[in-house]
Amino acid sequence: MFFSSFIAVCLATSAFATPLKRFDGLTVELTGPSGSVSSVDELKFTATVSNAGVEDVKILKYATILDDKLPTRSFTVTKDGATVPFKGVKLSVSLTDLDETSFAIIPAGQSVSVQHEVASLFDFASAGTGTFSFEAITNFKVMGAEERVAGAQSFAKIQATTPTVQVQVTGDVAKRELPELNKRATNICTTSSRKSFIDASYTEGKALASGGVSYINTNGANTLYKAYWGAIATSRPRSVLSAVASESSSSRTLSCVDSYGVCSGGVIAYTVIATTNIYYCSIFFNEVPSTSLCSGTTVASRNVRGGTTLHELTHAVADTDDVTYGCAADQALSDSQSVINADNYNCFTTQVYANTRC
Repeated sequence: MFFSSFIAVCLATSAFATPLKRFDGLTVELTGPSGSVSSVDELKFTATVSNAGVEDVKILKYATILDDKLPTRSFTVTKDGATVPFKGVKLSVSLTDLDETSFAIIPAGQSVSVQHEVASLFDFASAGTGTFSFEAITNFKVMGAEERVAGAQSFAKIQATTPTVQVQVTGDVAKRELPELNKRATNICTTSSRKSFIDASYTEGKALASGGVSYINTNGANTLYKAYWGAIATSRPRSVLSAVASESSSSRTLSCVDSYGVCSGGVIAYTVIATTNIYYCSIFFNEVPSTSLCSGTTVASRNVRGGTTLHELTHAVADTDDVTYGCAADQALSDSQSVINADNYNCFTTQVYANTRC
């Protein structure tokens, strides 16, 4: 038997949204097992997103309920009020390299359904048996279906108040491994030029983090700080940046092998949360050193290699999330969202570099 939960989605206006269009006809229905299951392998869900509006829509899939291809976080899972840790993949995305595979297109009057199996994506083993609540992530970023994907820098934002589906797991909650495409691949970069590029980005990323800490220590919650973190106490983002600046794990892998098949549709790099290993995609190697912020690129371009590695290291050492991408979008987040959003740390630290080093 399956339980069906209906989600009404309301349009939230945004200062950085695309030209005004009506996307207020979206609804989401979530179906999953009802009652109890004996194993986490039975935790399978279907989400149906329907467009009752008059306009075809295009929705960025990453880290939403529509992302059924990549092992990103499509649900928030809780047990007894406590969040069950996510163990899948968190991404750094280039908005200028998005393609049609990054989106779900839903014509007016039609629906799109996706299936999810979540056994390997959450740490059910540490939570133990019991009743779990599954809340679909429906903070959609939307544009008109005919709008140009390449170079997209802004979206209309849709927020949803999401009901939950509850499922009791009575038996097998043992850890499942995230499946790799090539289990024989060695998770290191054996191409010398790419290894050197990654090593340089690592050094530059830690330097950006250190520069961010020094800037906050000197300037406190000034205008630039407030643009990215509002009224959040300076100790919180400073602690994340300090953790990146002092990162020294000898077991964490930095790899140019796409072992999990995530490198497509504008993905620059990703972190597997279960291991905190970081994997770099081919477009990462088009990025530039921090010094290019003084001549040749801009903070808003988000193409600084150290900034990308810093972004991924915040996932690895501080468990940040990917709420949104793009420096303007980062600044429009609520305070509570901004402090957990990895891209805020990228944009803030590269802006600090541009302001103080150029």
